[in-house]
Amino acid sequence: MRVIVDETLCEANGICESLAPDVFSLGDADVVRIADGPIPARLEIDVRTAVDQCPKAALRIVD
Repeated sequence: MRVIVDETLCEANGICESLAPDVFSLGDADVVRIADGPIPARLEIDVRTAVDQCPKAALRIVD
């Protein structure tokens, strides 16, 4: 499982970072940064919640 961000939609609200801080971080350019590599199994629930709760629907899960 991986996550991608649509940088044209992301407003860096920080909801994803608050739900899964090991995966998401706010960058300097007001766009969320996603940790490299596949999402560890222990974080999948938190990441799916973050994707579902993104207010701009800027995050997407890819397998």
